[in-house]
Amino acid sequence: MLRLETQIDIAAPVERVWSLLVDFASYSRWNPFVRSIDGIPTVGRPLEVFIQPPGSGGMRFRPTVLVVEPNRELRWKGKLLLPGLFDGEHYFRLETKPEGGLVFRHGETFSGILVPLFRRSLDGATKQGFVAMNEALKREAEKP
Repeated sequence: MLRLETQIDIAAPVERVWSLLVDFASYSRWNPFVRSIDGIPTVGRPLEVFIQPPGSGGMRFRPTVLVVEPNRELRWKGKLLLPGLFDGEHYFRLETKPEGGLVFRHGETFSGILVPLFRRSLDGATKQGFVAMNEALKREAEKP
């Protein structure tokens, strides 16, 4: 198992950040990592996601939505071919700060027998993609 987690402080209302995260149609405009999502963020429903880590041609997959807690968390789980080979549980968590704004936590827990084969890429380009998305979300959310 491998867990990647990134975070960034965002000086914007949690409702603004949440609205950006669930406005999948706008991803191609601002998101350098998750280039597109088709589907509706509803527990149990599939999404069609296209990610493009830095230096990569990108990858499409069809995860299932696990958690939708408005203004708090969006989480899905995807798999490569069969469960147990290479599974990823991806999450976006919004944690409000008492002084205003929030901490955006963006991560994924990878499991399955193929994880060791992909570890270098996950620790490198995939994690860089998470960070790039976080920075882009911050810029977008903090726009006047």
